[in-house]
Amino acid sequence: MEELNTLPESPTRVEGVGRRSFLRYVGGAAVVGGILSSCTPTDEVAVSSTPEYNLSKYARKMSNGITVDLGTGEVAILNYAYALEQLEAAYYEMLLANPYSEMTAMERTMFTDIRDHEVIHREFFKKALGSAAIPGLTPNFSGINFKQRSVVIDVARQFEDTGVSAYNGAGKYLKTGAYLLTAGKIVSVEARHAALLSDLQFPLSGSFAGDLPVDTMGLERSREPGAVLAIVAPFIQETITFTLA
Repeated sequence: MEELNTLPESPTRVEGVGRRSFLRYVGGAAVVGGILSSCTPTDEVAVSSTPEYNLSKYARKMSNGITVDLGTGEVAILNYAYALEQLEAAYYEMLLANPYSEMTAMERTMFTDIRDHEVIHREFFKKALGSAAIPGLTPNFSGINFKQRSVVIDVARQFEDTGVSAYNGAGKYLKTGAYLLTAGKIVSVEARHAALLSDLQFPLSGSFAGDLPVDTMGLERSREPGAVLAIVAPFIQETITFTLA
């Protein structure tokens, strides 16, 4: 397995894609809010300041009969991250291939930036794991209506929030400093994605720092790998198994 610290310093940047371009949109939250407030009622945009977690309503379990084992120890955690990045990258690739009719130029650029980040993360873990990497997974987005704007944004926000909580919960299982450092860099980008999407869905509400993503201690929430895999399992056709010890 290739050492993570031998790869580029910033796994979240390639030519033409970087944090600066993405942060233009995070910093433009007020502009996003103005755009969303001008949408018509038929857009069915959620404007409540109390977002919810309910990915299960979009879940359509479909098994291809294949079991994928993540491995053990740190390899399992890295493969776990790789699996999640595969799912997220596939989601944005599908979204951009099937854009909803009212997608604005600004929204397309934001989704493109996020997709590019997720693809970079996916390819980073694939290269780092080398022969220890799990195979490519088969996404199942059959329960998601990509033509409905409110659905697309809701699913994206929940995937990103779940991803952040996954990294937070898995960090304690990483013993190698280089692995932990890299995971910390990546989760910071995932958190920016989550914040932007929350503001896109609930404009000017402050929900990006509300009770769902942040706990009573003022920290981002965390989930154990088993809990995260239970959430995302319906969106992956393979059955995933793992051993942390």
